Amino acid sequence: MKKSICIVGLGYIGLPTAVMFANHGHKVHGVDINESVVESIRNKQLHIEENGLQERLDEAIDSNMFTVSTTPVKADVFILAVPSPISEDKTANLEYIRSASKAIAPFVEKGNLVILESTVPPRTVQDVVIPELIPTGLEIGTDLFVSHSPERVIPGRVFEELISNDRIIGGVNEESAKMTSDLYRSFVKGQMHETDDTTAELVKVMENTYRDVNIALANELAKLSATIGVNVWEAIRLANFHPRVNIHQPGPGVGGHCIAVDPWFLVELNPEIAKIINLSRKTNDGMPAYTADLLTTILQAKGIETNEAKVAVLGLAFKGNIDDMRESPSIDVVEELQKRALNAVAFDPHIKKNNLEIQTQNMDEALEGAEAAIILTSHDEFKNLNPAQIADKMNRKIIIDTKQCIDREKWQAAGFEVYVLGDSKNSPM
Repeated sequence: MKKSICIVGLGYIGLPTAVMFANHGHKVHGVDINESVVESIRNKQLHIEENGLQERLDEAIDSNMFTVSTTPVKADVFILAVPSPISEDKTANLEYIRSASKAIAPFVEKGNLVILESTVPPRTVQDVVIPELIPTGLEIGTDLFVSHSPERVIPGRVFEELISNDRIIGGVNEESAKMTSDLYRSFVKGQMHETDDTTAELVKVMENTYRDVNIALANELAKLSATIGVNVWEAIRLANFHPRVNIHQPGPGVGGHCIAVDPWFLVELNPEIAKIINLSRKTNDGMPAYTADLLTTILQAKGIETNEAKVAVLGLAFKGNIDDMRESPSIDVVEELQKRALNAVAFDPHIKKNNLEIQTQNMDEALEGAEAAIILTSHDEFKNLNPAQIADKMNRKIIIDTKQCIDREKWQAAGFEVYVLGDSKNSPM
């Protein structure tokens, strides 16, 4: 049965989810507190970058199955897909969740389903969402059904994974879980795994914590490898041939709204227990400083005066081929370079608006007169960059590749010195 759905939050998860439901026969109303976002969507203009989103948005609006505004409307189903960031003290900021829950309360009616999609600390449904729904007077689990079904997609492949990935469905009771599973079967081909809401909350945070801890291991191995004459990328590749080993890749830090944030939810629950998780977060948060030190050491070894030396920063998004800067370690690397009195100029082909004072929309401007260029994001534009086209622009032909994304031999053949994070077998220093 087709439903009317009100989705609160039209960002990287909410908007793709909204158009998927609209494209599959449900009447969807999207809500966002940002008026400019609402106006852009209404005019079929994207405020985020995602493969296949434009076509799906056009179809959803042209078919009159998708409308948007800054306020909720009555519906059969309410989906909350708002941010759940961390505060400066590394504790969860759940005010967006609380505000969204409170905003829909006046529109909720008997028989409705409320789904929280945002990734949150365990017990958020019980301690934040439900208390805001209590004033409706509806009995939770009998009159009003509530569940948590966390998104499990990656930017750049959102639609592919919305369809194919299994979903965790955590209901406050069995009926809530069943109603949620039935709804997502509109387009999800993956399996539905039903459980309770708090378990579902923990599962999503566990998934991202596993990856964060694994990346911290890779980063420690990268640091060790650099001291013993080993290329960590080759060592990891070989280790992963073991059928029970899957070591992740090192890099300049961990970004994105999930992996860099969610582990702190568990640390906050009990810091005395979550010691490995805490240390892993600190290890990964320390990589931007390590990366800046690596660059400074290379320049100094070449006799280059680092004070006000220009460095081209290539990549600001936290991941290749997307425009998402949330929690991007590139931002922290830039700050660390500035602390070392380096003149950083940044370019990212996927981020069309300057979000930093040192950002430019012209790669040549970033490279012109630079003593070195440091690649922080593995965009295809950087992987496929022709070294001959930029050789004359830079003051020195020095490339630091923190993602192992360029062909070192090709760049060395063009006269560049190439340094790779975690590989002591670089060009002679």
